[in-house]
Amino acid sequence: MSEIGKAVRLERIVNRKSGKTVIIPMDHGITVGPIKGLIDLPTMVNMVAEGGANAVLQQKGMVRHGHRGYGRDIGLIIHLSASTSLSADPNDKVQVCTVEEAIKIGADGVSVHINIGAKTEPAQLKILGEVSERCEFWGMPLLAMMYPRGETIQNPYDADVVAHVARVGAELGADIVKTNYTGDPDSFSKVVEGCPVPVVIAGGPKMDSDEDVLRMVEGAMEAGASGVAIGRNVFQHENPTLITRAICAIVHEGATLKEALEIMK
Repeated sequence: MSEIGKAVRLERIVNRKSGKTVIIPMDHGITVGPIKGLIDLPTMVNMVAEGGANAVLQQKGMVRHGHRGYGRDIGLIIHLSASTSLSADPNDKVQVCTVEEAIKIGADGVSVHINIGAKTEPAQLKILGEVSERCEFWGMPLLAMMYPRGETIQNPYDADVVAHVARVGAELGADIVKTNYTGDPDSFSKVVEGCPVPVVIAGGPKMDSDEDVLRMVEGAMEAGASGVAIGRNVFQHENPTLITRAICAIVHEGATLKEALEIMK
């Protein structure tokens, strides 16, 4: 029965027709505080829902302050990990929510953040393994955010390194892996090929232009990615609904960069 539950929940965070997903993470408040775009969470969730996003990702305490009850429906992923930029070691992600709590809240999926290369990598891998077991038990989709971060990581966008960390997520039972885009389709295709579960790209820092964001999305999809999980470049955009719509056009409809930029006009 857990397999049925997982399939039902996945349909709420993945587009049935395309098999791809557009996720908008909004968990940044715990890491860096109440930044632009996340002050009024209900309004922002509504904006990206109107743009066609498949799911938003939030910390457990914010669901009561910023999920649905009105407007277009949108999937809900509860983030189980946390650290703050004020910490002595911001790369040390700890578990702050359980799969069972997420079920009570009404989650369609859960996510964990793992920093491969961090000093506390072993403890974080243990968390991923334990969360994976509970997700399998309950039929809960698991998104593993797998990042190369720490003193041993010289280039967090190196294709071999990114392919390794993505594979770790799959090895420990993730249903979807989120990781860094390596900069071009050829190199990122190696990441996708080496990971037997769907891979989505992180949005990274705020970019200078719409064209930069949409070119990254186009390149990732060309490489075989299964979608995107983009935060700042959506919720800090001057028109979050429109940029979401343009991203969705590339991810779900196979739109070109040129066609997506036309949507922005």
